[in-house]
Formats: sequence, C-alpha cells, structure tokens
Amino acid sequence: MAFHIVLVEPEIPANTGNIARTCAATGTHLHLVRPLGFNTDDKTLKRAGLDYWYAVQVHYHDSFDELKALYPEGRFFCASTRSSRPYTEYQFQDGDFFVFGKETKGLPQSILDAHPDTCLRVPMTDKVRSLNLSNSAAIVIYEAFRQIGFAGLE
Repeated sequence: MAFHIVLVEPEIPANTGNIARTCAATGTHLHLVRPLGFNTDDKTLKRAGLDYWYAVQVHYHDSFDELKALYPEGRFFCASTRSSRPYTEYQFQDGDFFVFGKETKGLPQSILDAHPDTCLRVPMTDKVRSLNLSNSAAIVIYEAFRQIGFAGLE
C-alpha cells in the first residue's frame, strides 16, 4: 500500500510539479482530479517535477466522486483553512488519502461537507490566508510518514 495525495482541480503547474516531486521522494500516489488549470505537458509542470516523473504514479480522474468510487474503503482527509482541527490530531495509516483543493478557492464545500470528521488544517498565523499548496501537501504527507515510522523511506 501507499499514501495518496489528491489534487482537486489544481491551477498552478509549478505546485503540482513540486507535489509530484514529493510523491516521488515518498512513494506516494498522486491523483489529479479534472479539470486541471494547465496542460500536463506544460514546461513549468515538468520543470518543477524535475526528472522524477518516472517515479510518480499519477492517476487522472474526471471527478472526485469517480476517485472515491474506485476506493470505497479509503479514508479521505480533506485539507482546508476552514477546518478547526490541526492535522496533528489525526492518526494516519498506510493507504490514507490527503485531499487538497485548487489554489484560489480550496476544496468545494460539498467535499468538505461529505467528510466532516476528517477535515484538517495546517495551523498558521492570521497574517496570511493559506500556505502554498505544495508546502501544505509536504507537511501533511511527512506527518503521515512520521506516524508510521517513515516506513519505506531511508
């Protein structure tokens, strides 16, 4: 098994490329939910992921519902600045999905409403609206790996 990062309608290719690099470094699957705000052969996307794309298992989905139907037993943790519960309050397990929304709007309210017990946030000051998407994904995925003793990582 492996962890999964889900990007719902990502808009900025550099963020997706950076997240892909984190996925390559950790063996995490990357799920991209359409529509994407860029072409997947975008130079910025490829540059941000460097030459690690071969090491990333990328899955494309036409909707979040389609993704959930493929993994009916999956645990989906939804990142949102609107959540009050910090990511450190959860016990993650191998196979969990970490869901992030588009950079300008976050996750749709319908996805958050469908997962009220697994919404999480990365704590921050009130000086900014949010962290960069790729930073947030890295923080959460490494916490998940810390909790399982960095299994599979050197």
